[in-house]
Amino acid sequence: MIDIVRELNAAHREVGNAPVGGGDGRSLLLRRTYDAHIEDVWSACTDGERIARWLAPIEGDLRLGGRYQLKGNAGGEILKCEPPRLLKVTWAMGEGMVTEVEVRLRSDGEERTVLELEHASPAEVVDELVRSYGPGGTIGIGCGWDLALLGLELHVRGVEGDVETWQDAPDVRRFATQACHAWGAVVQRAWGTSDADIEAAIAFAVQHFDPH
Repeated sequence: MIDIVRELNAAHREVGNAPVGGGDGRSLLLRRTYDAHIEDVWSACTDGERIARWLAPIEGDLRLGGRYQLKGNAGGEILKCEPPRLLKVTWAMGEGMVTEVEVRLRSDGEERTVLELEHASPAEVVDELVRSYGPGGTIGIGCGWDLALLGLELHVRGVEGDVETWQDAPDVRRFATQACHAWGAVVQRAWGTSDADIEAAIAFAVQHFDPH
């Protein structure tokens, strides 16, 4: 069981702008603190065996300039790797749009680590998708990262589970639903989305994580 309110409040969420491949981009940012040494969190984010225990099984050449592929998820190239503080990769689903994910770590005392994850996508593509379909996809991506960082939290606390099924647990589904609402509020503040449109966008995102 997870403390849904605690885990929701553990993360800071924002939408903003970050370059992608030298061009304009739109970004989602999550920040949360882990009760673990920076070296431990870095290892959890970069060691293939550990990544497979909280995110997904991973294959590839896990070093600067190498390529990786997460099972059933994204793949790409490792653009930056500066232990234990900075990891940046390209992130694409199959032949889909290439985006970029940057993970930044900093120590907060001896046994606490602040992690920032920023996922940036080409501004032109994001803007057109939002104009055509609303911000539901953006909210869904944010919630997906919420779940990933929750998985990392459980992992560094020593809570082990099946990486392919743990997100189906009822409390995790409730967490995902609430995370979609949290992202909806962030998107609405940033983009001025109407109440009706943001409600529809949240419902669209929630359906992906809890279709029951």
